[in-house]
Amino acid sequence: MTARVILHLPRKVHQTFRSMKLYGLHAAIERSITARGGTVLLADRGEELYALGTLPGDGDLHIVENGSAQGPGYLNTAVAYLDGFFHLDPEGVLADSSLRHLDYDPSEIDETEARAFFRRLKARFVNRRHSRYGQPRAVADLPDGAIAVFLQGPKPERHGQAHLSTQDMLRAVARAAGGRPVLVKLHPAAPAYGAEKLALARQSGLSFLETEANVHDILAKAAVSVSINSACGFEGFLHGTPAIFFGRSDFHHAVETVHRIEDFPRALDRALTRRRNYAKAMYWYFGQHGFWLDDPALEAKLLAQFTAQGFPPDRLGLTRG
Repeated sequence: MTARVILHLPRKVHQTFRSMKLYGLHAAIERSITARGGTVLLADRGEELYALGTLPGDGDLHIVENGSAQGPGYLNTAVAYLDGFFHLDPEGVLADSSLRHLDYDPSEIDETEARAFFRRLKARFVNRRHSRYGQPRAVADLPDGAIAVFLQGPKPERHGQAHLSTQDMLRAVARAAGGRPVLVKLHPAAPAYGAEKLALARQSGLSFLETEANVHDILAKAAVSVSINSACGFEGFLHGTPAIFFGRSDFHHAVETVHRIEDFPRALDRALTRRRNYAKAMYWYFGQHGFWLDDPALEAKLLAQFTAQGFPPDRLGLTRG
């Protein structure tokens, strides 16, 4: 029996997702499958697609937006930190993606290819001062050498990804800053949450400089970025700025990770002194393991991922392109 591709999306976007950049990979999958004679259907995102445990397969290939579905015939997708890049993963997305299990060996990555890829990313994001969320266009006057803390809202803690709370992270950074200014930027999607946590930290006598500046202006001058597991870590790599995470991630090999408050001073020292090849790290993550919309090999990568999950072109009823 020929398998179908089922796109699980919020019902409210079933008619509009093809024109929305958030669902760019879904649209690309639909175009690729239907152009080759396959069948694509739309379905809602049920709660079972976020539950722990293995789901039984039903013979179709399911693509779940922002899900954590695991089982035969299930792949999860979401924007992978940077605009235009996506997960398509059998375990989950972001910190829950299967990339967290992979070994990273920079010696196996071609320096020339990595540098070329890195330059394209810088042209796209740094030169344009572009981030996933809207940013101020005015250039802010910021101190050099600051510790830049990027708050993320409650999701990392709610999803069990945080090693420490936002409150403990702020406390750890402020107490070990060693005279460096501590800049804090609230997450644009959760400003009230961040403001509350920042106010509580200040009540205990800790000092912070809150800023609404463009993330690229902050990262260009900062000595290090700090978050639970923010996309700002990747954006910082484009500026050569190291990152410290207070939570788990699927690119932990490129950052320093803090599990306890008392670990932060050593993590800060390592971040400031350890040399890392960020071009290779980003090429490994995005270039070799990511899916991006303007990749000339995107369709081949999609079909390879479907095949790896047991859905080669013939099972999907696809003709050659």
